[in-house]
Amino acid sequence: MSDPRAGVASDPTDSTRSTDSSDSTDAAGSTDSTDSTDPATSTDRERRRVIETDRWLGVAGAALALVGLGVLVRQSSLVLAGAVGVGYAVYARAGDAPTPTLAVARSVSDGTPAPGDEVRVTVRAENVGESILPDLRLVDGVPQGLAVVDGPARIATGLQPGAAVEFAYTVRAARGDHDWEPLTAVTRDAAGARERTTALDATTAIACTPELSAGGDLPLRGLTTVHHGRVPTDVGGAGVEFHATREYRRGDPLKRVDWNRRARTGELSTVELREERSATVVLLVDTRDPAYVASDPDGETAVEASVGAAGQAFSALLDGGDRVGVAALSPLDCWLPPGSGTAHAARGRETLATDPALAPTPSGERFYRSLWLRRFRRRLPADAQVLFFTPLADDTAASLARRIDAHGHLVTVLSPDPTAAGTAGERLTTFERRQRLRTLRSAGIRALEWRDDSFPVAVAAATRRWSR
Repeated sequence: MSDPRAGVASDPTDSTRSTDSSDSTDAAGSTDSTDSTDPATSTDRERRRVIETDRWLGVAGAALALVGLGVLVRQSSLVLAGAVGVGYAVYARAGDAPTPTLAVARSVSDGTPAPGDEVRVTVRAENVGESILPDLRLVDGVPQGLAVVDGPARIATGLQPGAAVEFAYTVRAARGDHDWEPLTAVTRDAAGARERTTALDATTAIACTPELSAGGDLPLRGLTTVHHGRVPTDVGGAGVEFHATREYRRGDPLKRVDWNRRARTGELSTVELREERSATVVLLVDTRDPAYVASDPDGETAVEASVGAAGQAFSALLDGGDRVGVAALSPLDCWLPPGSGTAHAARGRETLATDPALAPTPSGERFYRSLWLRRFRRRLPADAQVLFFTPLADDTAASLARRIDAHGHLVTVLSPDPTAAGTAGERLTTFERRQRLRTLRSAGIRALEWRDDSFPVAVAAATRRWSR
């Protein structure tokens, strides 16, 4: 399993260009885009640091050494060369990196893309100060969850007062809300001896909310509520499946009388059907750092596969009349209590799409297993069963599944398979994950895994296996 966290491209291309202010304004205005930046506030800046680049390190010492050597051996050429070096050293120390006064505007081609759509981002920076910026480098703050697929998110140029530069790049949309970080401007003096880094605010965001589609009829276990639903129980009552016969009682409906038995024995008896009730289900998604794994660096992570499958399960269970909630096994808190209805469906869709605990990239926070388990148990309704979406990348996930099941909440583990078999280490990881699945199944916990097959296909196969 490998960590597919994406980086940002760094090589300049032809998509960058430098223009005067009027030309750049026309170019930006001609695109069909969403400009979410207020130019009046975009020059607000935070000076981060000024550093010495050490480009001229040692020049002064070498120059003085040449002068001294020239005097010692009475060679005027050495003295002259040393004097030139001293002049460069003085020149390097005389300047200072200018403070950029830039008006920054960032626009995106689509503020609400679908997952996988490509979004064109255009950044324009205008030098509204009175100082020349001889060496200016701009690096855009691309959100961590978005991958740059075309063009660099940076540019290197120089700007006269009143001039502007514009560059563009393309990112691929991923599920969630994504806010751009401030644009980083790095300026240097003409000699390149000092460097100043400044953060320039230019608020931009996109929201990528996938549609939820029902993904097969998930087989739930016997823990149910008192409300009618689709989960068969061992209680006789209304339903469609035969349960038992009993002695006829006054008031029983005639259609439930076993007339065949009446014809054979002369006794009146009533047929009882297996009562079907609804269930309370919590979809628990593993989003700890170990769960952000994929079979190849460019592949879909197990967290993305889990969230996608949880979305399909959420819709399927709501359509079946069950009460469904959402939680995350994460350092960040995420809890949507079980519910039903149209408004709850909208809240569930929003939670699965944009909750920070279910983000496409790891939070980096530390996870405390005992604290999380105590809080989860306090929130979990007594009649709730748990559908646990996890790649089983470590023993913690399997251990928590057993502990939740031991506390009386029936657990079904639904596991996307992120393993590979190319190296000895990958084969060992695959073996360890198989062992965790065997341990869970031997403990009486249902476990389903899927890889290339879609989630509904894996559910259908598991349903046939569990019904035997």
